[in-house]
Amino acid sequence: MSTAQQVPDILSPEFAANPYSAYRVMRETAPLIWHEPTQSYIISRYDDVERVFKDKKNEFTTDNYNWQIEPVHGKTILQLSGREHAVRRALVAPAFRGSDLQQKFLPVIEHNSRALIDAFRHTGSADLVADYATRFPVNVIADMLGLDKADHPRFHRWYTSVIAFLGNLSGDPEVTAAGERTRVEFAEYMVPIVRERREKPGDDLLSALCAAEVDGVKMSDEDIKAFCSLLLAAGGETTDKAIASIFANLLLHPDQLAAVREDRSLIARAFAETLRYTPPVHMIMRQSATEVEVSGGTIPPGATVTCLIGAANRDENRYGDPDRFNIFREDLTSATAFSAAADHLAFALGRHFCVGALLAKAEVEIGVDQLLDAMPDVRLAEGYDPVEQGVFTRGPQSLPVRFTPVTD
Repeated sequence: MSTAQQVPDILSPEFAANPYSAYRVMRETAPLIWHEPTQSYIISRYDDVERVFKDKKNEFTTDNYNWQIEPVHGKTILQLSGREHAVRRALVAPAFRGSDLQQKFLPVIEHNSRALIDAFRHTGSADLVADYATRFPVNVIADMLGLDKADHPRFHRWYTSVIAFLGNLSGDPEVTAAGERTRVEFAEYMVPIVRERREKPGDDLLSALCAAEVDGVKMSDEDIKAFCSLLLAAGGETTDKAIASIFANLLLHPDQLAAVREDRSLIARAFAETLRYTPPVHMIMRQSATEVEVSGGTIPPGATVTCLIGAANRDENRYGDPDRFNIFREDLTSATAFSAAADHLAFALGRHFCVGALLAKAEVEIGVDQLLDAMPDVRLAEGYDPVEQGVFTRGPQSLPVRFTPVTD
């Protein structure tokens, strides 16, 4: 097993500036690293990360979330296992697939996307991060839950502090305190609304969660509050980063942008390749339940395991020419990219596969389609190079574009 000294440290400025070259070194020379600052074992190869996520032998747990996310969300579905997890997932999953998604929420997604685009479509310029990506998924979730979109600034502040808490690998006490404050503030905001929906249900996701029942089990107020907190943070931050990244990748590859513009069915391919090439979430942790042999050595029981999605998704033993963005690659299947049978790792895999994957797919497909209609000749602002930022989650912080306004 390697020590962190042999490769760029995941907490270093060099790593934050460009993790991909560090990932390559890790995969090739240090596939298992003990990282003292985070007290975790870091794994970077596709086969190893896939094995942890699929966990067919029950070698790993999500007990790490007890300290990693419970302080900001409360106890969430991510921490549960066995029957308890299966029942909770069955309570929330219907809203994110099938007829509910198609009938109830696609119109919500379309309306929210169009409203944001209408604010800049006649101007000829926009910042696709500030004007669109950071607002769109949070507005959709607020509408789905039946919350007041006028509270958007609060939602955005909350989920930003939650994501900062989750990615606080260096243990900054101010970030920790802000995250813990968010839990209190969100509960004070959310619990009265949950109780009100129990009394007077509407046709929204929050009301559906209040009424949902599986095998005699219903969700408590705390369960629902924690799930809504998780949904705002996970659904806001990741879809925000994904939309910014898909456009950054396409704008930097004009031939592929032209292909997507001509054939909108390719948006799903572009999204799948973006999830592989520049995933919104670069690392997910698990905890070992037993001693586990992986590439490079042995992980002892009870250890935190940092799974580097960003590294595994560029593993040369899994993908041809992995450092090239190519929506036409034949070793990535867009048909299964948004299911637990995905052949990338951006949504995790196995029983904790992202419950919101199809919602994210719908948001990205509708959003990209509408944006391309509104900006048929979209291009990066002159001299601008979209730079990714972040370590735990990663994406462009700004994406200024120019286009010829389309007159109605």
